[in-house]
Amino acid sequence: MFRIETEVDKERRDLLRRRLRETNTAVSPVLRALRGTPGERESPLHVWALVDDGADGADGADGADGADGAAGRLVGGLVGHTWATWLHVTYLWVDEAARGAGLGGHLLARAEHLARTERACTASRLETWDFQAPRFYVKQGYEILCALPDYPPGITEYTLVKRWA
Repeated sequence: MFRIETEVDKERRDLLRRRLRETNTAVSPVLRALRGTPGERESPLHVWALVDDGADGADGADGADGADGAAGRLVGGLVGHTWATWLHVTYLWVDEAARGAGLGGHLLARAEHLARTERACTASRLETWDFQAPRFYVKQGYEILCALPDYPPGITEYTLVKRWA
């Protein structure tokens, strides 16, 4: 008979991850071929938009959140990673005062360029909510593959993909 538990257990989580990875590798020739290659691991990809104090492009935020400093004031950024010839955009944000000037498109284009030219990626994927930027991504060449209503309740989450090949 089985005993079912619901506690958070990092050791079991890690064991489960290893066992799932082993099972997936045994079953999938594609994943098996990735093992031991640079494409096996996720590799962070970050792109930042900064302005020097006194420069145009932001509202003069005081940096109280710790994001600004000697290197400049953060007015936008993209955080993602590459894995198995894919760029996964996790976050893309532009300061409200800098919106409408094409900065988001520049950040996304730079990340895509790095993913294609330096990491041999052939596609990009991301998730966004209905009140965020699905139309922006479609204008950037992304295709909506999935719309998940009420995730969370009252919000639709979109999964979008762009293929370069």
